[in-house]
Amino acid sequence: MLGLLLLQVLASCLWLGHSEVVNSFDDCAGFFYARIPPNDALNPKNPARICQRFNNSYHYATLYDRDRRIPVYSAYKYEPGSDKRPPGYWLVEPQLIGKNNLKEMTSEMTLINNHKFTLDQIKESQAVLDDYKGLKGLDRGHLSPSGHQCGKETKIATFTLTNIVPQDSTLNTGKWMAYECKTMPQKTQGCTTTYVITGAVPGNTYVSNNRVNRPSHIWSAACCLENKKPLKAWGAIAENSKNKVEQLSLEDLEKRLSNLYGGKVTLFNNACSQK
Repeated sequence: MLGLLLLQVLASCLWLGHSEVVNSFDDCAGFFYARIPPNDALNPKNPARICQRFNNSYHYATLYDRDRRIPVYSAYKYEPGSDKRPPGYWLVEPQLIGKNNLKEMTSEMTLINNHKFTLDQIKESQAVLDDYKGLKGLDRGHLSPSGHQCGKETKIATFTLTNIVPQDSTLNTGKWMAYECKTMPQKTQGCTTTYVITGAVPGNTYVSNNRVNRPSHIWSAACCLENKKPLKAWGAIAENSKNKVEQLSLEDLEKRLSNLYGGKVTLFNNACSQK
């Protein structure tokens, strides 16, 4: 009986240490204002909290939905740099596969050839390259965009499929791109630090043989600080079928998301100015 109890305790400990992505954002909490992630209203049934690590550094944080195979949101600091957009090769997250000691995003082929995983093992809890091939009218839409990052490695780190959703092509290259590339630089004038959370509301349809959810909405929220003091905040939201972006206050965005998710959403723990 004692032996059985010890086995149960050991099994529990092994599960708790199974992978850092399922527990908390402690290692990358600095990408959230006041080190506090959004509240649980956004959490899916089968979440993975990913500290997006590349080349031995953390670059942003992602809450990932294993069942729908899309990110719920990615959180990052807005720090655009002059480095060019990197080549578009795509990475996946080995920590979503199961028990292993791999802590960094890498390519499918590296996992298959060097670490002896099968493609089916990779596909079980995340999207793969094949899921985005041949999609009509949809792009691989970044939540944490490379254009908002400074430095080659951080830009490369945004090209992981755990940071990507099926986004309407016209929206992705139209009004959403304008928001990312024109509106954000304007709104962040005077900000010494800007925390951003960009997310996707799960939709009712799927792509790639019902493997990957097509979000109904894309949204983004920003918290602007001047010398560590909250200065202003704002939000944006777009239906993932129309080339239109609505800009609104953080408070109004949280109300809209609360209706869409069916629970009260708080993005910055009520700690950022909602002017």
